[in-house]
Amino acid sequence: MTDFPQNTRQTPRVANNAAPQINLAQNVAERIAQSVGQVIIGKRNEVRLAVLGLLCKGHILIEDIPGVGKTMLARALARVIGCTFSRIQFTPDMLPSDVTGVSLFNQKTREFEFRAGPIMAQIVLADEINRATPKTQAALLEAMEERQVTVDGVTYPMENPFMILATQNPIEYEGTFPLPEAQLDRFMIRIQLGYPSPAEELTVLSAQQYEHPINNLQQVVSIQELVAAQQAIREIYVADEVKRYIIDLVNASRQHPDVYLGSSPRGSLALFRTSQARAAMAGRDYVIPDDVKALAEVTLAHRIIVGPAARIKDISSRTVVQDVLASTSVPGASTR
Repeated sequence: MTDFPQNTRQTPRVANNAAPQINLAQNVAERIAQSVGQVIIGKRNEVRLAVLGLLCKGHILIEDIPGVGKTMLARALARVIGCTFSRIQFTPDMLPSDVTGVSLFNQKTREFEFRAGPIMAQIVLADEINRATPKTQAALLEAMEERQVTVDGVTYPMENPFMILATQNPIEYEGTFPLPEAQLDRFMIRIQLGYPSPAEELTVLSAQQYEHPINNLQQVVSIQELVAAQQAIREIYVADEVKRYIIDLVNASRQHPDVYLGSSPRGSLALFRTSQARAAMAGRDYVIPDDVKALAEVTLAHRIIVGPAARIKDISSRTVVQDVLASTSVPGASTR
């Protein structure tokens, strides 16, 4: 399970001109996580994972049962950073143009005008994404990877920052379409919220007695601060030994006897980038192997497809990642 240590603020070992950037990234992450945590009760690690994905400019797949706060997590994120929010409810009869938008002919101007679809927002909730047909799901591919959509030969760039949070229900199989490997690979991380504990559920009941806490959420960071924090993440130092450790983990996933399809190079980059963000959120300007180990499951498991024989034995992709972590030697950490 991914764990973010508490009270881990350290003095960054960076040059004087770089230290403020690391402090900014940590400060921005803390403010967002604390504000969202007022709405998503008792899910500290999951909230911080969502913030981590935001700092890395990645997309998040939330796989869990109904009613645990998946939609609220997306809405809360958008509200505390002051971004535009859009929700797409995927259904089997949805068309790609319902997502990207459509060009309509204006009788007055005698020209075609682009009517933007719900994908043209900064924080997009793709609710029950696996209920749409593969053709409609494919409408998200260009937006997720290239941050643009093309309609009738015209390309429209997405506004920065841009993030998709997609949800899918693992227990409702009737009327669903499995996500293609190409689309799963475009999600930087996959998280699960799970049930709250009895004490946490009691807190939820008390907090929502009169109104929902999200109604009182205020913007805590500006978009300019968020963009600066996203840029600061890329300045985090990653030693060659840690880079090779990431590559060794990914290669081991491809060679595992129970795996039909291992992680792609995009998985290596996701693990690399999220490790940088985790280090910054801990107040460090360098990545340590513990950052990589903590994020291996959420970044790699959904990219791994186990073979038919392994599925019969109830071997999951998460089990494969745990085996890979246990069998791959861990390097020592080094700073700049």
